Amino acid sequence: MMHAPELVSHIPEALVLLIADGKILEEKTEDLKSLSHVLTWAPCSPVTALSLLGARQYPTHPITVQYAVRVLRSYPPDVLLQYIPQLVQAIRHDTMGYVAELIVWLAGHSQLLAHQLLWNMQTNLYKDEDSKEKDPDVFEPLTDLINKIISQLEGAARKFYDAEFSSFKRITDISGTIKPYPKGEARKKACLKALAEVHLDTITYLPSNPEAIVLDIDYNSATPMQSAAKAPFLARFKVRRCGVQELERIGIAAHEGSRPPPDADIRVLARSEDSRVCWQAAIFKVGDDVRQDMLALQLMRIMRNIFEAVELDVRLFPYRVVATSPGCGVIECVPNSKSRDQLGRQTDFGLYEYFLTTYGDENSGTLQTARRNFIRSMAAYSVFSFLLQIKDRHNGNIMIDADGHIVHIDFGFMFESSPGGNLGFEPDFKLSQEMVAIMGGKMEAPSFRLFASLCVQAYLAVRPYQKEFIALVSLMLDTRLPCFRGKTIQQFRERFAPHSCERDAAKYMMQIIRNCFLNVRSKMYDQLQYIQNEIPY
Repeated sequence: MMHAPELVSHIPEALVLLIADGKILEEKTEDLKSLSHVLTWAPCSPVTALSLLGARQYPTHPITVQYAVRVLRSYPPDVLLQYIPQLVQAIRHDTMGYVAELIVWLAGHSQLLAHQLLWNMQTNLYKDEDSKEKDPDVFEPLTDLINKIISQLEGAARKFYDAEFSSFKRITDISGTIKPYPKGEARKKACLKALAEVHLDTITYLPSNPEAIVLDIDYNSATPMQSAAKAPFLARFKVRRCGVQELERIGIAAHEGSRPPPDADIRVLARSEDSRVCWQAAIFKVGDDVRQDMLALQLMRIMRNIFEAVELDVRLFPYRVVATSPGCGVIECVPNSKSRDQLGRQTDFGLYEYFLTTYGDENSGTLQTARRNFIRSMAAYSVFSFLLQIKDRHNGNIMIDADGHIVHIDFGFMFESSPGGNLGFEPDFKLSQEMVAIMGGKMEAPSFRLFASLCVQAYLAVRPYQKEFIALVSLMLDTRLPCFRGKTIQQFRERFAPHSCERDAAKYMMQIIRNCFLNVRSKMYDQLQYIQNEIPY
């Protein structure tokens, strides 16, 4: 292959085999001839291109970096929006300036990409949540890039940027405004008063969702969240889903002339009622680093895409989260759902009894549908939780929606970190007695066997994509997020059972399920949470 790479240059996957060991990049004259073919190689996936920009997986070389830049330029904005965190982290290895050039070029070709890049770069300037400790590796290059991107915005693009960033800064700042007030009625009043002062007079969107225009604010929805030290709050927005390209077009049109056209006029759009309009609640956090949640949900979104592609009937709900500056972020709420903790406070019985009272008795079709929804989502989240080692799975972090699906939220502990100093007493995924009760109460029950079968199928479906998952996590290691403690990639790779055949991998996953079933330690953890935080179990 090294002697005649042009014979396989039409196969994107062959490129990584050519450069994997780094020998061809050693600047020997005969190698440079072979290497020149890389520039015209067939385009690879965005994830492979990104991994060519970071030095952790492949050695960086001017030719491979130029190829990666060409490939990334060829993808549309809605594809690249999924990989913003890794694109920004690639700046750490940008000794030749190609990545900086790429980021400026991308920002010039899409306003929404520019906005997301700016928020992410602002977030990564500092190592801490209070913007006191600069990140020495990226502070200067990112500051330069932020200034370059903002200075190249002109006319309608500049007005769109100003409207979007000032509008959501005002909303995020409410958190600081209400913090001095004591928790309870006083803080709630301050929150309502502060939100009432925010007015929508042009096209904007929730930073977490560049696919939907904000039409209105529910001014009565301002609610401070339960938090001892910080002051996050929740607000509801009326949004209209339209997609990335359409939002970009409307955002520019709204700011082009003295009067916006009707299809880009917020007053006209606010009156529209169609199937694309819905209410979306979001939590605005200050003093919390949500970059880890962004990574977990990015990987969850990719897993969901894999399940859809192979038509596997399991369900994940990757809600949207975006970090907008150090310690600040917007988290979209899971619609029509309550945490298991809330259900526990409202009722004094277990989850199975809740299902019976909500959906009907064992013979009803509604209970069968809700149970199937529960099993489909349990299987997907169990595999996701196992692969990423999601911890801190108490009942405040587990939601049940109106149709019976389970949804996990809050990914502050994963990979190598867990609460209580990494004692390692939490199982590979949460499988409590009440969850098992809904699925038939024992491993031999048909419902539990369906759950186990879907877990195995989901695990086998994601295994062929293990390199992509590992690449995306590798590119984030230098952020030094608390979940990375030195062995993240090695352990992550092992959980995919890379050297096993499908049959052995299926057996391995079955053993994980069996261990979790037999594990009573999760019950112990719920009791611990109850003692410490009064979260019912």
